[in-house]
Parts: sequence; structure tokens; C-alpha cells
Amino acid sequence: MTKNFAPRTQKKERMLVDVSARFSSSLFEKMDQRLLAGAKIVEVKLADIVVRDQVRTKFNDDSLKELAANISVNGLIQPLVVHQEADKYVLICGERRFRALTLLKKMAAACYVLTNKSKQELMAIQFSENSSREALHYIDKADGVASYKVATGESERKIQEALGISKSEVHRGLLLAQLPLKIKEAAKKYSIEKYVLLEFALLEDQKLKALLQKKILLGELTKRAELQKFKGKKIEIS
Repeated sequence: MTKNFAPRTQKKERMLVDVSARFSSSLFEKMDQRLLAGAKIVEVKLADIVVRDQVRTKFNDDSLKELAANISVNGLIQPLVVHQEADKYVLICGERRFRALTLLKKMAAACYVLTNKSKQELMAIQFSENSSREALHYIDKADGVASYKVATGESERKIQEALGISKSEVHRGLLLAQLPLKIKEAAKKYSIEKYVLLEFALLEDQKLKALLQKKILLGELTKRAELQKFKGKKIEIS
């Protein structure tokens, strides 16, 4: 008697399990339509996911532990977003979730798997998904805008359309991204208000600027009202 065997599948196909049914259909409705085009939710091994530069660069250890505890109790509510490149999957969105899953020593996770997306499309998706989260620091958002401009060479108007943000957000983002790295790091460390750095960037008085930079780096200048005392007058932000 001849036995019937199931067709042999490739290793890559065996490790991808469709898990769309686990998630509410409303989840798909909330996601960016550019992301959903051709995407499937499948289970992907964390070891096969490559983490490259992300929009978000600031991570809080306590916050990650809280997220890990939440995932442990409630499961992964929001899938990761990856782009398939040969036998690997490049992480596009969800690095906090990825790190939390790693803390939990999980072997795999549900992921939106994208294929055949251009670099511009992936950057726009990444920016859109990360910017929708309140925890994204304005410096990371600014660097995301600047990275998109460098990668695409697009005008501010084109960037506005691609990323779905206002013209002023693009302009301010590019302005902030040009600040020295140590000032951007201080902004995160001391929770400096965005408009402090915007007005600082536009200062023409180099003597005053040098003084203010020292205070920014020491965390002694974090509020716009404090900046006004040094400047004496307001600078209009376009």
C-alpha cells in the first residue's frame, strides 16, 4: 500500500505560520493603508529578525520591563512590522516590542510581513507608525524627517506628502536635526522643551548662543520661559 505524503516545503515557508485570526479585524482598519498593502500577519522567529537603525533611539529600561510584563499577561496586542529580504526579516516598526519579547526569551512573534517595498516606502511606514506613538521623542521624530530627506533627496513639500505631516513640522524637524549630537542627547536626558532648541537654533548672537549651549548641556535651561530671560525678546518660529 502506497503512503501519501504532504508536499515538501521550504524551510522559510515552514517557519511562517499565518496568525491573522488571532487579531481583531479592527486592528487592520487602524493601520496605515500603505503598510497593509500586500502584508500578512505571520509568526516569525526572533532570531531571523534583523534590527537596523530605527526612528526611535531613546529607550527606558523600566518602560521596557513594564511592556514585557504586559505582554506576558496579555500577549502581543500589536504585531511587529518586518520587511522580508532573502532569508531574513528587517525590523521596520516595533523595536520596543521586539526588545520586550527578547527580555521574555520568546522564540517568535506575530509580524506584519512586507515584501517588495522601496526604501522610501519603508521609511515612510516606519516614520508614520512611530510618530503615532506619544512616547516618540521629538528629536527622534526630527532625525526621522532628516533621514528621509537624505535618503530620498525630496523637497520639503514632497516630504510633507510622503510622511503625512505639516509643512511646519518638516521645516522644524530639519532644523532640529542639524543641531549637534550632544545637544540632542541633552534634550532627551533633561526633557528640554522643543521650542527651547528651535529658538536656540535660530539665534544669530554667537556669544549668547555659546552661553546658552553650556546651560543646555548642563540641564540648566529646559523651559522656553527660562530662555526668554536670556534673550530678552521672542524669535518667531516659521
